[in-house]
Amino acid sequence: MKKTLLTLALSLASLAQADEGMWQPHQLPELEAVLKAKGLQIEAASIAQLTAFPMNAVISLGGCTASFVSPQGLVVTNHHCAYGSIQHNSTADNNLLANGFLATSMDKELPAAPGAKVFVTQEVSNVTPAINQELSPQLKGKARFDKIDELRKSLVADCETPGYRCDVYSFHGGLEYYLIKQMEIRDVRLVHAPASGVGKFGGDIDNWMWPRHTGDYSFYRAYVGKDGQPADFSADNVPFTPPSYLKVSAKGVAENDFVMVIGYPGRTNRYNSAADVRNQFTQVLPQSKAYREQAMAVIKQHAPEGSEARIKYESILAGLANYAKNFEGMIQSYQSGGTQQRKDEFEKVLNRWIKSSPARQAKYAPAVRQLNQLVAQQAETQQRDLVLNYFGYAQLFSTAEKLYRLAQEQQKPDAERETGYQQRDLERFSASMKRLSRSFDVTVEQELALHFLKQYASLPKTQHLAAFDSYFALDGAFDEAAVTEKLAGIYQNTKLTDEAERLTWMGKSVEEFKASTDPLIQFAVALYDSRMTLEQEQKEQAGLMAVARPLVMEAVIAFNKSLGKPVYADANSTLRVTYGSVQGYSPKDAVTYQPFTTTAGILQKATGVEPFDAPKAQLEAIKEGDFGIYKNAAGQLPVNFLSTVDTTGGNSGSPTLNGKAELVGLLFDGVIEGIIANWDYDPATNRSIHVDSRYMLWQMENVDGASNLLKEMSIVTE
Repeated sequence: MKKTLLTLALSLASLAQADEGMWQPHQLPELEAVLKAKGLQIEAASIAQLTAFPMNAVISLGGCTASFVSPQGLVVTNHHCAYGSIQHNSTADNNLLANGFLATSMDKELPAAPGAKVFVTQEVSNVTPAINQELSPQLKGKARFDKIDELRKSLVADCETPGYRCDVYSFHGGLEYYLIKQMEIRDVRLVHAPASGVGKFGGDIDNWMWPRHTGDYSFYRAYVGKDGQPADFSADNVPFTPPSYLKVSAKGVAENDFVMVIGYPGRTNRYNSAADVRNQFTQVLPQSKAYREQAMAVIKQHAPEGSEARIKYESILAGLANYAKNFEGMIQSYQSGGTQQRKDEFEKVLNRWIKSSPARQAKYAPAVRQLNQLVAQQAETQQRDLVLNYFGYAQLFSTAEKLYRLAQEQQKPDAERETGYQQRDLERFSASMKRLSRSFDVTVEQELALHFLKQYASLPKTQHLAAFDSYFALDGAFDEAAVTEKLAGIYQNTKLTDEAERLTWMGKSVEEFKASTDPLIQFAVALYDSRMTLEQEQKEQAGLMAVARPLVMEAVIAFNKSLGKPVYADANSTLRVTYGSVQGYSPKDAVTYQPFTTTAGILQKATGVEPFDAPKAQLEAIKEGDFGIYKNAAGQLPVNFLSTVDTTGGNSGSPTLNGKAELVGLLFDGVIEGIIANWDYDPATNRSIHVDSRYMLWQMENVDGASNLLKEMSIVTE
């Protein structure tokens, strides 16, 4: 029997379960009845207030989430979120990654990696009217992009004051805009990190998998000047006094308990078109996965394990491996599941709904057609764009280009400069120049460049850049020996390997760049015009998207609301709240996973060899079985647990809270069967993985001797 429009719509609406959604704080009062029924014990209105507990205890690290857990600015986040700072302070002779780190007093805390920040959200303002009133329907393409960019910069400039950073974020594809102001704390110090045999137990093998036994936690501390305002690193600085901090539960949670997560999820694409989803899963993700695996192989081949070069690349390797496995899981889920069918079906039903009303047809149908055309156009150059992106792992080439772009932008008034090159961005820019010193090796760089030049050379000639071909002499057949010799000469003769030299170039003029004989500077100059042409084309397309996508999203929202379905925006690195319960799942026939793992699993997995190299002291303590107040009802010590909260990348390090808003864990991962949720939510497999607060506290007390931190925190036992 052919389904009616109503039946199809209702069947699609039924896919949305109560635990789906990454909600903006101001939406939570609308969900109060649901939250209270599930187990929230504090007022939903308080979660909507950014300046009230618990929201003002949750912070961003600019890519990860964290939270204050003491009145002295102590910050807890994931081990993998602090990984760059641990690596930055490690050497072959003093490998903090392998051995862990504990500052037994504040004067022994170590500066985090250059550029490490703590962002405390202060205000969120809806600025949609201020932007939309300046955008006429006739303003399209690059002109529209430039106007939106101009308006954003103006709002940011009016908002920012010393020590505070503002940004304008778009929601629902540009249907709404919000101005967000954050305190930017820039003196961040590493306080404690367990050994990698705890914080990274299971490594890439267990990544995105369940059952899991990873102690993925670490501690920073935020410092400010004596006036309480953000300041550069100084011995005179004092710990930041947060407006509130989270109490840490020694009781933990049990199966079916309510939990919520507050954090800064990076990006989801649940409202993207069916055509875009098909292209991503059949073209972009498979190629990106392959490039990541190739980059890892090159690094591992030329940076032996335990060497200084390998330590420099550990953080990069971790990031490459993380998303290579992520992409693999998403591709497998796509191929074996019904994602594309659901996306295709939704669009059919949406389009029928649009066509069923002449007014909707006139308003939305042209935008739907244009959006599909723009998605198709983007796919035409994606092969080239991907390979050039991964060529960027040869970091000195991209560094030279950024430096030359800075020189070009500094010729303009500050308000007209490209985002990333304004005066407000220079401290971050400088930090990136410094960070590079601990994250690259000349031999590895050269091999990465050679590898991705081979990939580029294999592209159809129609996708090549003439300037790129000319610089590397790639006009004919790929001559590996000649390119290898060219790269050797570049790295031998460039001075950008030196940190001081890189910082010096930040202040030089365009003329000085053009006169330089440094081969990497010459590369940047040679590629500049081509890069600018590509950028203008991308801005033209983005400007066209800025007309079509908001209208399409307006239609999607209206359609969903007609079905009684609450609507949340795709994740965009802004503060969100998600809720659910502690639950296991069944990923396939005859396989059922329980929601908790315990230390018994560590003993079963431990081999003494990375990544299952649990420290001997930990293994001995587990065997003794003295879990004290941290044990569960069965006398076991929980390590990790699963929940139904809806999260994604960027949520790493987010505090997992119980109904009283006490910290019961830290979110650090998702299950491989559910990571397609970035594109398509499935309540049966959507599960987030958390490190249990009981395990963290027990490890700190009984293995790492972090008694100073335990005394500093407020630990609750009931």
